[in-house]
Amino acid sequence: MTQENILTLDNLADSLANDSRIKVAAVDIDGLLRGKIIHKEKFLQVAKSGFGFCSVVFGWDIQDKNYTTPMEFAGKDCQYFDLVAKIDLSSYRRIPWEDNMPFFFVSLFHPTTGKPLYCCPRNVLQSAVDEFAELGITAYCGVEFEFFCFKETTESLAEKGHSQLQPLTLGMCGYSVLRPLQNQEFYYNAFDWLKQFKVDVESWHTETGPGVFEAAVMYQNAKEMGDRATLFKTSMKQIGLKHNVMPSFMAKPYGDQPGCSGHMHFSLKDSNGDNLFAVGEPSDVPNMTKNMQWFLAGVLRGLPSILAILAPTINSYKRLVENYWAPVSVSWGIDSRHSAVRVIAPPSTSASATRLEMRVSGADINPHLALAAVLKCGYWGIQTKQSLPSGPSNSAVDVTNNERLSRTLQEATNVMDAKGSVARKVLGNEFIDHYVSTRRHEWILWQNAVTDYELKRYMELV
Repeated sequence: MTQENILTLDNLADSLANDSRIKVAAVDIDGLLRGKIIHKEKFLQVAKSGFGFCSVVFGWDIQDKNYTTPMEFAGKDCQYFDLVAKIDLSSYRRIPWEDNMPFFFVSLFHPTTGKPLYCCPRNVLQSAVDEFAELGITAYCGVEFEFFCFKETTESLAEKGHSQLQPLTLGMCGYSVLRPLQNQEFYYNAFDWLKQFKVDVESWHTETGPGVFEAAVMYQNAKEMGDRATLFKTSMKQIGLKHNVMPSFMAKPYGDQPGCSGHMHFSLKDSNGDNLFAVGEPSDVPNMTKNMQWFLAGVLRGLPSILAILAPTINSYKRLVENYWAPVSVSWGIDSRHSAVRVIAPPSTSASATRLEMRVSGADINPHLALAAVLKCGYWGIQTKQSLPSGPSNSAVDVTNNERLSRTLQEATNVMDAKGSVARKVLGNEFIDHYVSTRRHEWILWQNAVTDYELKRYMELV
């Protein structure tokens, strides 16, 4: 919406005059939208005060299985009380593939304390945004997703036992101008509908791999980017349903092919609109200000303890292996795609576009939490004037000499959970205790699972 017609409580009824139903959604800990449609009259009644939203959305996992680990929102003593869902009018948009139905995000609040719910991903990101705002700074971010697309449905996926899926296109065809024409309606509708949905895609193209695409969500302020990146993932799945296509944001579907990244870009602007990574007191690194160096240092020193957010699933760690342009250590480099953090600065870009790219994160991230974790580490780095833990890496060999990142979700969760971890300092104990509990649940399920690998390896010969 333009500045002249921003949605408010005063003009809400007029803006929805021709609607009968409204879709609302919260974001859960895994980045899934949990929502429903509401009758317009009910929506208008609760627009100011909010409405009850069952806390079970933070008491179950990605497949609605109750957490087996201790937390406030699950367990035999839990009453599954209602949270207070407050509608964010600034998130208003219409869904073009659902007859232009109005859509709003909600943020969740604790009914007893009245405070923003500590594990609501939108609240966590808002907290990071607010910290920078107190310094007169606005954080800007971009997110890029790589993802596989299949000629499959939920039903065919189940029938095939989640294997032998048919890719949307064949071959290793990065940046192809031919392959998208095989599915032109899906390809162009996705671009156009996302723009209408206020999730503008800067560019989208085929990547290297059968049925693999990459899309860059257009650069925005951090709060809006969290919403748009989350909406992008759900939107692509819904648009795919309309075209008999199933997109997957799994980090590493195939062991013998590159994984799917979710790279994130960061910069900071002051009240004048100047990029603080390009304008200000210079550091001892060429084309890098002290604010940029401190931000980078905070991110690098916090990286091992926020890894469980940037790589949130069991499968995430199959992507973080050597020889696939995926980071395996706490490293940074000038325009280096081998490093955990890539510094993008002149002469490879203009001064105004100077930024940092976090390359650890995969397509399976919860965007709100991933952006928040990096921003909070960067904020801590600036506030405490952190020093860089190492010099720049100039090759794939260099990065292997730095501190290695955890190789499993269990290891990463333990690093996050450690007393005095950077993650605890910047994200707070309440959130970390909850998040750690959810990842340990994830690990327990994995430990107890019997996999196809085990059956093939041991069934006959052991």
